Amino acid sequence: MSRRLLIKIAVASGALMAAAAAGQSSAPAGVENPQLAWQHWTLNCQGCHRPDATGSAGTTPSLAGTAAKFLWVPGGREYLARVPGVATSALSSADLAEVLNWLLWRFDKDNLPADFQPFTAAEVGALRARPLRLEASQMRADLLRKAEESGRP
Repeated sequence: MSRRLLIKIAVASGALMAAAAAGQSSAPAGVENPQLAWQHWTLNCQGCHRPDATGSAGTTPSLAGTAAKFLWVPGGREYLARVPGVATSALSSADLAEVLNWLLWRFDKDNLPADFQPFTAAEVGALRARPLRLEASQMRADLLRKAEESGRP
């Protein structure tokens, strides 16, 4: 990673933290502590998904502008909690639920369904007990295709 990119990340992260501390950013549904959710994202997710959640072509899928689309179709919500990086994370189910709710709000707020119900620790705990393996990539493609075909905004 270039020095310039690292500086941009640090500046953006500092601005986000300052806004949260100043109360300029309301907490999304299902996120008790946005700062902690952001820290969990930073330490556990952004290494592969990148700070802006755009992922890396060929290795790590983008979440930016797509994560909430999974909520549009049957099986999509479950998929989000069963992908290998979530299901096998060292984070507690409560922390994972908060990170999932935070990332949906942070990186794909425009696609969140109006009737979105935040993930709970119990739900994530039950779903992560059945992690996806090799089928995750194909399931992702199928779910996103169905989401696009659904015509939801």
